[in-house]
Amino acid sequence: MVQLMLFVPLVMLVMLVVLGVSIILSKKVKLNREKSSPFECGFDSNSNFRLPFSLRFFLITIIFLIFDVEIVMLLPAIYSLPKSILIYWSSVFLLFLLILLLGLFHEWKQGALNWAF
Repeated sequence: MVQLMLFVPLVMLVMLVVLGVSIILSKKVKLNREKSSPFECGFDSNSNFRLPFSLRFFLITIIFLIFDVEIVMLLPAIYSLPKSILIYWSSVFLLFLLILLLGLFHEWKQGALNWAF
């Protein structure tokens, strides 16, 4: 208990010293309108709020999310391979990959992967 009573003020002192040094040594930068404004998908968000949104960005985002979820689901499946039944594991794994490949071919057929509209 005595060590804790000595340790907490010491940590607070070190924290305040580091905070003070960072404030003193930090660069003072003027706020620039261009640097402080958000940059959203290649258009200026401050100019006109009624501009149509390009569907290309939306489609690429959806495709990225699909394949991101695929990675999240495949990595634990690979790590569980030594502890599982091989026939059951491989059938589930192949079904999952088949569903993803069918989705990829469907997107390809619909033209979602073609940038030259």
